[in-house]
Amino acid sequence: MANAALAQDRPDPDGAGSYAETLRQDLRGLWLRVIARRAPQVADAIAIPGGQAVPDGADPGPFLQAANIWFQLLKIIEENAAIRSQRMTETHDGPQAVPGSFAALLASRPDVDADRFFQVAAGLSVAPTLTAHPTEAKRVTVLEIHRRIYRGLVALENNRWTPRERAGHLQRLENEIDLLWMTGELRMERPSLADEIEWGLQFFRDSLFDAVPQLFEQFETAVQARFDRPAGDTPCIRFHSWIGGDRDGNPSVTAEMTRHALDRGRATILTEYRAELARAARALSISDRIAPLPADHRAALDRIVRATPGPDALAARNPNELLRQAISAVAARLDGEGYGHVRAFQADLAALDAALCALGAEPLARDYIRPILWRAAVFGLRTTTLDVRQNSSVTTEALAEIWGADAPAFGSDGWSRRLRSELPADRVAPVNWDALSGQSRELRDLLALVQEVRNGPDPDAIGPFILSMTRSADDILAVLLLARYARPDLAAADLRVVPLFETIDDLRAAPDILRDLLALPHVRRMLRTGTDRVEIMLGYSDSNKDGGFLCSTWELEKAQRRITRVLAQDGLKPLFFHGRGGSASRGGAPTARAIAAQPAGTVAGQLRLTEQGEVVSSKYANRGTALAQLELLASSVLGHSLDRGAAPPDPEVHDTFEALSGMSQTTYVTLLRSPGFLDYFQQATPVEELARLKIGSRPARRFGAASLDDLRAIPWVFAWSQNRHLITGWYGFGTAVTSFRRIRGAGGDRLLVRMFADMPLFRLAVDEVEKALFLSDMDIAARYATLVEDDAIRDGILTSIRTEHDRSLQAVRFLTGSERMAERFPNLTRRFSRIRPDLDPIQRLQVDLLRQSRDTGGTKLSVPLLQTMNCIAAGLGWTG
Repeated sequence: MANAALAQDRPDPDGAGSYAETLRQDLRGLWLRVIARRAPQVADAIAIPGGQAVPDGADPGPFLQAANIWFQLLKIIEENAAIRSQRMTETHDGPQAVPGSFAALLASRPDVDADRFFQVAAGLSVAPTLTAHPTEAKRVTVLEIHRRIYRGLVALENNRWTPRERAGHLQRLENEIDLLWMTGELRMERPSLADEIEWGLQFFRDSLFDAVPQLFEQFETAVQARFDRPAGDTPCIRFHSWIGGDRDGNPSVTAEMTRHALDRGRATILTEYRAELARAARALSISDRIAPLPADHRAALDRIVRATPGPDALAARNPNELLRQAISAVAARLDGEGYGHVRAFQADLAALDAALCALGAEPLARDYIRPILWRAAVFGLRTTTLDVRQNSSVTTEALAEIWGADAPAFGSDGWSRRLRSELPADRVAPVNWDALSGQSRELRDLLALVQEVRNGPDPDAIGPFILSMTRSADDILAVLLLARYARPDLAAADLRVVPLFETIDDLRAAPDILRDLLALPHVRRMLRTGTDRVEIMLGYSDSNKDGGFLCSTWELEKAQRRITRVLAQDGLKPLFFHGRGGSASRGGAPTARAIAAQPAGTVAGQLRLTEQGEVVSSKYANRGTALAQLELLASSVLGHSLDRGAAPPDPEVHDTFEALSGMSQTTYVTLLRSPGFLDYFQQATPVEELARLKIGSRPARRFGAASLDDLRAIPWVFAWSQNRHLITGWYGFGTAVTSFRRIRGAGGDRLLVRMFADMPLFRLAVDEVEKALFLSDMDIAARYATLVEDDAIRDGILTSIRTEHDRSLQAVRFLTGSERMAERFPNLTRRFSRIRPDLDPIQRLQVDLLRQSRDTGGTKLSVPLLQTMNCIAAGLGWTG
């Protein structure tokens, strides 16, 4: 390890060079020492990758635990090597050579003038949204150990250590690996919602509070270097969260827990501000006698001090140090009654910054005050903006219950007429809430809380009401009317409702739904976000589950274009909120390419997206990675917005993608409707067992039904990943391409090749299909299929999957011109080649353990079976 840390080799972006390889060797040595100490019976076998990992008759637990830890260590090594490579690239070739950086973006747009840039940058707003979807299989305690290991690797990069000091660092790394072994990766109890709230906030404490000021500095430096003028404070990041606000199918999320999440977010950021203000007050010992302030700045600071209880005490403690008094006054106000509005807090910080600049001490302002000011612009008095989400079926049921026996049938003309007549009325009839169900009363409490917070010190503490399964304009109107019933003293426009279009049918209906809503003046006021933007959420997971990968990709593209056109007719623009997951099956894709592939005109400087489960920890657990990810996200949105946009696809390309989408969907839906498919899914995957893996507070199904329609998209993808079918990432693609080529002949071949070369969205889709095919394994899939009891069902479904798999492989080879699958993605192939020898035996073991568990009919799953699920998720790099 010493040689690796001392090596000054050139940048190694894929982590395959000497530095990363030496890290792997050294950490493997530490890992083997821990195993030899803790589980000597498996030490010899585990030392051979893919060797006798799970001997017959042996307790599989230690083997699985060792493999899981090794998969975790590999991921930490990759993260450390990637960030180190980025730093070395900047050192050797300058910041403009770092992919995804602001400097690289500006270097790639030499023709963009200052006026155009600053116009776009002024409206830049990127909103990552942390969610508590159950795709993070690792415990918080384990994540904390991972962070300490990562920091240990960072420390070893320093070349100043003596051999004795370096040996101490290595011993501490071994201690952390030992802790991983003794801690165990499994949750034996399902985490509470309060646990999940703290899990989300921990990323801010560990990395994001520090990464954000650095992001602003990166932006300022790049802009100054390009345009030779200050960047200005462009608060380009806004963090949202669903943790504690998303109640769609999760009975644990109540109005009380939502208030708790809000309180914890406020307390977390206030703790950060107090610490940073205390640090500034200790350092900025500026004497009024030596460096007197100009009169106007002195008056501004004096007002800050006088607005705080006990100003004389502050003056007595720090005589002749007005700046220090003012900083202490701001901190004292946060400790006391607080600020009546977040803008007042930001104004005081701006006054402190301006005072230092007036003294000619801008570098001190940049070190001590401006980072707090930048944090205040991003985190306010809240940490995150907490969105709330509920399913349209719940809101519809609540309204029907309020209307009682007089309620028209849902979906009828009478239902629509009553909604449209009551909503704009001057007042609504009082509701006897005590006579209603608990579900309806809970919804009332939530809507009242939303409106209360919107009128509080930080209105952005609460976000929009996101309505899952929005199927009609009436669904949106029902929420607005319920808000009026919940708080008759407030207008419905005080609540902002965001429709979430999830299924293929809903994506297709979205433009007409919005057109219907925009025809109502009072609704148009609600839809606006304070500008000319209308927020629309798009569901990737359910549309994929509904129509397959290629169909979902195309329907999302079309929906964005059509929605943009509908809004433009009223002088409005969309703010698209992309509900992406970690895997390609749920919208996951390389950030820069996914944003670049969005339709022209659909971003325009503003974008929201979900960061779900294991994606949160992979992106934001450590400061270096968090900064890189935030800069990549912000620069990608900025780059898309600077491009004035290409013309929409020509009719031939549009028709081709439409045809491919339709054939893909037909093939996919035919599989799902095949006789016995549900039995195959339940028996050939560990989906039922996954429901008992305690990785989140949310149930696997929304309302307890046992059907594919009600199964959440996350366990759907998780299950097909565990058994290496991965049909959610490729099924239907092969038939679509093969059929198109057969029908269109040589001309169709040329068109497909041109689309692959020139159309970013099609190329991105093909890339993700290729990756999914590479990770799938039909031999392992066939092993899982042996769990299906009915031979005819097993043979029929598996034959369909194998046939489509072969077709998809051939389709990808035709488009890419390569016989070797995924050779265009060396990082992926190298990583998978390292873990596959250990992963494949674990999957074979899982099949055996599933068979044993089902044969015995036990309701309690064995720990080794649960361990296999965690191991496979860690090896593949995602759960759902």
